[in-house]
Amino acid sequence: MKKQLMTILTVVLALAMIFTLAACEKKPDPNGSEPAPNKTDPAPNKTDPAPPSGDTTIHVYTRDSSSGTREGFEAVIGFKGELTEKANEVSSNGTMAQQVGQDVNGIGYVSLVTNFAENNLKPLNYEGVEATEANVINGTYTLKRPFCFTTRAADDYKSEEQKQIVAAFLAYMADSKEGREVVVAAGGITDVEGGKPWNEIKKDHPIVDRDNSALTIVCGGSTSVEKCVKAALESFQGIAGNVQFKLDQTGSGDGWTRVLGDEKDGPNASDIGFASRKFKEDKEPVGTAMRSEAFCQDAIVAVVHKDNPISNVTKDDLYKIFTGATATWDDVGK
Repeated sequence: MKKQLMTILTVVLALAMIFTLAACEKKPDPNGSEPAPNKTDPAPNKTDPAPPSGDTTIHVYTRDSSSGTREGFEAVIGFKGELTEKANEVSSNGTMAQQVGQDVNGIGYVSLVTNFAENNLKPLNYEGVEATEANVINGTYTLKRPFCFTTRAADDYKSEEQKQIVAAFLAYMADSKEGREVVVAAGGITDVEGGKPWNEIKKDHPIVDRDNSALTIVCGGSTSVEKCVKAALESFQGIAGNVQFKLDQTGSGDGWTRVLGDEKDGPNASDIGFASRKFKEDKEPVGTAMRSEAFCQDAIVAVVHKDNPISNVTKDDLYKIFTGATATWDDVGK
């Protein structure tokens, strides 16, 4: 009998303890909502990389050696042939933006048309000047490069009509307000208001008023200019008798060669050669060309990850960073 009582008492005490513990549990919200999360908890979906603790080593990114952007950047900063061996080489403007945007200690350079916010990038001021179209045009932003063209000699076109249609296109793209608007819409930088109305300019180019569907304007050279040139040609086609065009952009080095150099009479011959830099006077003389000049500018912008506190760099800063003389962010500006 005593054993039965002891067993019952043990069970009763165990049940009492269970009910007591249950009563101590937090009751659910009568409104059915979950308790607010701890505000100090890290965001579960955060994707931006956190900077390495105490690590301020600079990670340099550069374009491939055939890039006009790289050539322009190295020319302005003045470190051609001195690039640090630790530099990470990328193949395109888009890849550059993506890589630097994923590296809190990274630095690189891109075109002004890059979507900085979309790529987690911060565009840096250069020598205290913001990279804007207005500042490129007024000359205060100097980290830039020209988009240039050159042509065959005036007496070296296969026909008078071919020479005339090429001259008309260049007048439209480089001189007219309408042509400059197209170039700007495609990412180039030029003074639109400084252009003349096409209706005035076309008076000097009556060939545009005839059927030109049997003529083809062939362009070669820089890949960087392709977007601007293609947009201008497409626009010109509709107001110049349906003239045809062909783009064979393989690099700035081919621009001069295919209109004035060794390839001007070969299978790769062009009517207009383009370069995303100035033509080199010692190796690419353009004195015999029918026309040769810069038709727009492109700003090159030094960029870092959006969380990097730096906001301005000088020519000296960039020289030391890209040659490896400055290896940490703590030393920038010293």
